[in-house]
Amino acid sequence: MVRALRADAERSVRAILEAAEQVLAEDAGASMEQIAEAAGLTRITVHRRFANRQALLEALAVNAKQQLIDAIEEARPDASPALVALHRVTANVLRVKSTWRFTLSHATAHTSTAAALWEEINTHTVKLLVRAQQEGLLAPDADLEWVRQVYYALLSEALNRPGADQDPDALATLVIDTLLHGAGPHG
Repeated sequence: MVRALRADAERSVRAILEAAEQVLAEDAGASMEQIAEAAGLTRITVHRRFANRQALLEALAVNAKQQLIDAIEEARPDASPALVALHRVTANVLRVKSTWRFTLSHATAHTSTAAALWEEINTHTVKLLVRAQQEGLLAPDADLEWVRQVYYALLSEALNRPGADQDPDALATLVIDTLLHGAGPHG
């Protein structure tokens, strides 16, 4: 019986977080009651899981960042050449970023847990960029901190491209091609 309650609580939390992402994307000032309604739950249930709006925002930030880490790890970046790994990671990250667009693009709660997850994301990214540099995809003297910042900007811009094909694999190809070759002629 305890297990069923735990599974039910997990489903409620997942429903609340997904509803919060959708509702807040439309109206950043939406109430907990509006989020509860979108989740198909009572306001009391939402408050049972999240004491207040700040707690919900913190949970959103942690959840979205953990999903980014899961997406990176799911790509198994150490199991293939850097170019293949970079494409897999990029496509997976774009899938998560498109699902959690509001949370990942707005200033959300920055708890120590969220900060630690962000640091883990950065570590994964730099590790992959180091491999890309070692395999000759990036110049030997490239500033990897700058490359990381540009890569993150390209990820965001790819998702915001008007009228663009939102297929994560196509966007990943665009991001990687731009990162590695810029806008100059390929040759």
